[in-house]
Amino acid sequence: MSETPMNSLQYRFDGPEDAPVLILGPSLGTTWHMWDRQIPQLSERWRVIRFDLPGHGGAPAHSAASVGELTERLLATLDGLGVQRFGYAGCSIGGAVGIELALRHPQRVAALALVATSPRFGTADEFRRRGVVVRTNGLDPMAHSAPERWFTAAFAAAQPAIVEWAVQMVRTTDPGCYIAACEALAAFDARAELGRIGAPTLVVVGSEDQVTGPAEARTLVAGIPDARLALVPGASHLAPVEQPAAVTDLLAHHFATAWHDTLTAFPAPAAPAASAPVTPVAEIAPPAPEQPHATGSGRPDPYQAGMKVRREVLGDAHVDGVMADGDDFTGDFQELITRYAWGEVWTREGLDRRTRSCVTLTALVVGGHLEELAVHTRAALRNGLTPVEIREVLIHSALYCGVPAANAAFKVAQSVIREETAPRA
Repeated sequence: MSETPMNSLQYRFDGPEDAPVLILGPSLGTTWHMWDRQIPQLSERWRVIRFDLPGHGGAPAHSAASVGELTERLLATLDGLGVQRFGYAGCSIGGAVGIELALRHPQRVAALALVATSPRFGTADEFRRRGVVVRTNGLDPMAHSAPERWFTAAFAAAQPAIVEWAVQMVRTTDPGCYIAACEALAAFDARAELGRIGAPTLVVVGSEDQVTGPAEARTLVAGIPDARLALVPGASHLAPVEQPAAVTDLLAHHFATAWHDTLTAFPAPAAPAASAPVTPVAEIAPPAPEQPHATGSGRPDPYQAGMKVRREVLGDAHVDGVMADGDDFTGDFQELITRYAWGEVWTREGLDRRTRSCVTLTALVVGGHLEELAVHTRAALRNGLTPVEIREVLIHSALYCGVPAANAAFKVAQSVIREETAPRA
């Protein structure tokens, strides 16, 4: 066990002190205990380090803003322990950390296993909305829906104690750290860089995983040179918990055979019985970005920065809809908004996004722009305002913008907040 400064992670060791180090990274909402059933076998051959995400499993609630920051904290922890080269297996966001390690610090990763992982986790909108729900309702909605996301129905019905363990594990997570992890996943996208991963890689996916399933696994295998795919039958997202023996055998065989520089003294275990590899998909490249126009002023064109902020604040679905509806008549106007409103003003450092949302809501109330008010109420929730804070903005605006304007604004905002903060199955 460890004591944890802000720039590192809570961890624990298992296995011989002189053995090669193997690191196991957790999924969002779990603790290092999700790997408990792998430890007896893996710790016979490796010095296993498991870590907790910030605010998970009693770890200090020092939230990390990105997968890259989580990765740097892990490396700081390993540096403090004198660990330079290691094998790494991670599940879900733990797998994203593994991808980041292999891309940014390839000299440290001897072999890599990505379990229930994706180079891009759903859409940014999905994870930012999850943060809105947690900020409004706490973690109970996420806790109650976790078994459905993590396990097959048959396993959940047969293992009520494990289901209750999963619910309690999420419920006791720090909400702020959970939200920060959602934001980190919303921003994570390694699709264009997978070809630079040089570590021997095994991709493991449950056949019934509805979160990061076989399609995402195929994308990883198609993009990472010489990666291998193992499909675990009868498993959903938390395959190490649901099918522990199969996952353990896959990891033990992969690290014993792929980690040539350190493990030549160990005989490789027999290859586990695994399902036939899934044929990888061929297309993994993300859409080509829109090309900005030159400004002619000698400074960087703000269009790309503006589009990035516009998507982060308003959501991909909204921006994609606006762009899809565009034509020759509206195209120049949309470009102007992206370049100047979002690229010049919303990117300025003088105010944070929460404050800009407050100002924007007030301006829309006084102008009576109710359709835009609905859009920016959603944006305010995504920018971190709570429904209580939005209510206070509207009450304050009644004094300076007029009661009738605020009354109409309340009706719009109430409808949006109910829709956006209601937990979904």
